[in-house]
Amino acid sequence: MHLNPYGEDAVNLAADLANRRPASAEELADRCRAAGLVLERPVAPEDLDHALAALDAWEEAVDATDGRTRAELVNRMLAAAAAHPRLTDHGGDGWHLHYRDDQQPLGSLLFSLISVGTALHLAGRGMHRLRRCAVTECTTIFADTSRTGRQRYCSQRCANRDAVRRHRARAVRG
Repeated sequence: MHLNPYGEDAVNLAADLANRRPASAEELADRCRAAGLVLERPVAPEDLDHALAALDAWEEAVDATDGRTRAELVNRMLAAAAAHPRLTDHGGDGWHLHYRDDQQPLGSLLFSLISVGTALHLAGRGMHRLRRCAVTECTTIFADTSRTGRQRYCSQRCANRDAVRRHRARAVRG
């Protein structure tokens, strides 16, 4: 499987890592591999530190209250992760485009993937398509990849929970 590193897959990986932060470099590497990412170098503890810093910056963009601020924060990430685009056939499974240097450590690689993937997701689908769940006590981040662009909840479970809450509130008032 190819992880499309510059679209929906990168944003979903970022959300997964931000919602349940890895506790070790090994866990980070395992979760990245499970998402289809090809790791070309050994993973070191500083990779976890760099990945967590990237997730902190990314969450600032997620929590931005308007498109202009969100764009500014993503642009800062892009500037910090800047590299020349290049064709690569790492892993021998087909040529594809990377916006990062070859043999980059995992922490830096994730910073690049997350920043470019987020920029393409927001530019292609809309600046509002990255958010936290609408259920107040749920802080889960998700990328809205729905057809209509109106997704409000991270899961069907949260959507049902909120519907029950609204129904009960109407019953008390009525």
